[in-house]
Amino acid sequence: MDLETLRHSCSHLLAQAVKELYPKVKLGMGPAIENGFYYDFDKAEPFTPEDLKKIEKKMYEIAKRKLPIEKAKLTKKEQTDFFKIEPYKKELAKELKTPTFFKQGDFIDLCKGPHVENTKELKGLYKLSKVAGAYWKGDSNNKQLQRIYGYAFESKDKLKAFRKLLEEAERRDHKKLGKQLELFSIHDEAPGMPFFHNKGAFIFETLKEYLTQELRGLNYELNMTPIILNKNLWLQSGHWDHYQDNMYFTKIDKQDFAVKPMNCPGNILIFKTKLHSYRELPIKAGEFGLVHRHELSGVLSGLFRVRVFTQDDAHIYCTEKQLKDQIIELIDLIDRVYSTFGFTYDLELSTRPEKAMGAKKTWDSAEKSLKQALETKKLKYKINEGDGAFYGPKIDFHIKDALGRGWQCGTIQLDFQMPEKFDLNYEGKDGKKHRPIMLHRTIFGSFERFIGVLIEHFAGKFPLWLSPVQVKILTVTDRANKFAEKIITELKENNIRVEIDDRSESISKKVREATLQKVNYILTIGDKEVENKTLAVRHRSGKVDFGVTTKKFLQQLQKEIDTKQIK
Repeated sequence: MDLETLRHSCSHLLAQAVKELYPKVKLGMGPAIENGFYYDFDKAEPFTPEDLKKIEKKMYEIAKRKLPIEKAKLTKKEQTDFFKIEPYKKELAKELKTPTFFKQGDFIDLCKGPHVENTKELKGLYKLSKVAGAYWKGDSNNKQLQRIYGYAFESKDKLKAFRKLLEEAERRDHKKLGKQLELFSIHDEAPGMPFFHNKGAFIFETLKEYLTQELRGLNYELNMTPIILNKNLWLQSGHWDHYQDNMYFTKIDKQDFAVKPMNCPGNILIFKTKLHSYRELPIKAGEFGLVHRHELSGVLSGLFRVRVFTQDDAHIYCTEKQLKDQIIELIDLIDRVYSTFGFTYDLELSTRPEKAMGAKKTWDSAEKSLKQALETKKLKYKINEGDGAFYGPKIDFHIKDALGRGWQCGTIQLDFQMPEKFDLNYEGKDGKKHRPIMLHRTIFGSFERFIGVLIEHFAGKFPLWLSPVQVKILTVTDRANKFAEKIITELKENNIRVEIDDRSESISKKVREATLQKVNYILTIGDKEVENKTLAVRHRSGKVDFGVTTKKFLQQLQKEIDTKQIK
C-alpha cells in the first residue's frame, strides 16, 4: 500500500467523521504530510481533547463500515449544491481545470485522489494527535481555521513504534527540560525572544568558545558588526525590497534604519574598508552575529523558531582556484564539530534554479566544485535539482539526533549576487581588479536552535565539558560539611563546576532532586567517607563507585573533559 495514498485517505476519513459529528462545520483541505495527515476545518467553537476522542471513535466506526472510496460524477446542480455548503471547496475548485470528486458512503469531497479501495483498509493504522490554528491557504490575511493532525503508518506495529518515539520525544522536549534545568525562559514581554538563564548562558558561551578555538586554528578573523544599519545598505543588498516583511525598522536622526536580519552586508562593509591583494586570499571572516527576524506568532516554538538569534556566520572570499580546497576545509570543519556531539548527518546539494542570477557557465563551474569536494571526501549526497538559491548553489547538512530526527543546521552556500551588488574586488597577479568568489557558511545555524537540538539529543544529560553543573555534593549529616567544603575547594581549583546540597533533608530526596537536574556526578559524603577521606561517586547511569580518592576522581573528570567524551 502506498503510504501517501494511505495518509491522504485517512484525512478523508477524518473529514467524514467530523462532518457526521458536527454537520455545520465547513471543510478546508486535507493533504498527506510527513508521518501522517491533517485536515482544516471552519468551526465556531474550538475542538477540545474530548472532541478528538469522539472524532477518533467515529473514524473507527466509519472504517468498520468498509465503505468503498470511489470517484464520483456530480451533475452541475450537485456541484452547485456541494459548493453552497462548502465555500472553501468552491474557492479551491476555481483553481482547477476540471474539478474531481471522491465519495465514501454519503460523504463527498473535492479531491484528485488516489485513495485506498475502502475505509476498512485504514482501520487501526492512524492516531489523531493534536489541534492547531492554521490560516486558510497559509495566508495571515485569511480566516484562521482549526487544523486536526494525525499519524498514519502502513502497519499497526509501525504506528505503535512511532507513538513510542513520540513519547520519548515528549520526554526530551527542550521547552520542558529548559524550564526544569533552569536554562532559558520566554516571556510575554518579548515573544519569541529567549531569555537565557545563568546555566543556559554557560552552555551558549561554552559552545562559542569551542567554535572560536576551531576557527582560530584555521586562521579565521572574527568580526563584530552593528545590529542596526542604514536603509541604504539594505537597499543595496536587496533585503529592503525582498525581505522587508521579516525585518524590524527604526528611525535615527530622521533617517530610516533596519535591525539586521542577517550578518552578510555588515561583513561586506569590513571587506571593503581596504583594497585586497590576491596574496591575502582566502579571507575567512567569521561573526557570532545577533540578528532579528519577524516570524509570525503562530510558528514560534521554544528555541526552534525564534525572532532573535545568534548566527555562527562566516564569509569566505577566495579565487576560483581556491574554491574546491575551501569547500573541503569547510566540510572537514563541520564534520569535526558535529562528531564532537555524536551527530551523523545527510548531505544535500541544491543546484541552479530556473530564475538564477549569473551566467550558466559560472553556475556549472560552482556546482562542479561542490560536487568535486564531496566526491574527494567520498561522501554520499542527494541532489536537489533546481533547488539552489537564486544567487548560488549550496550544500546543506541535515544532522540526525539520538531519535533519528533530522535537523538542517549547517550550510555551505555560494553567492554570485553580493560580490556584484557591492562591487567586491581584489588585485590579481596581473595588477587588475578581479571579483572574488564568496561563500557563506554556518555550522550551528543559530546558537539558540542548536542548543534546543542538543537539549533533546542528550535528553538534558550534557557531556561533562558542556554541563553547567558537573558535580553535586550531597552531605548525609552536618558532620560531613567540613570535609565536603574541602572537596569543593579542591574541585574548583581544578576548574570543576560543583554545587553542594547540605540541607537537612533525607539523602534519598537529595539524590532524587540532583538526578532530575541531570548533573554528571553525584558525590555522597557521610561518616564513612569522612573517616576514610574517600568519595562515593554516583554516575548518571545509577552506578555507584565507593572508596574513590579525590585524586582519582579528578583524573577521571579531566580525561572526560579533555576528550569531550559523550556518555
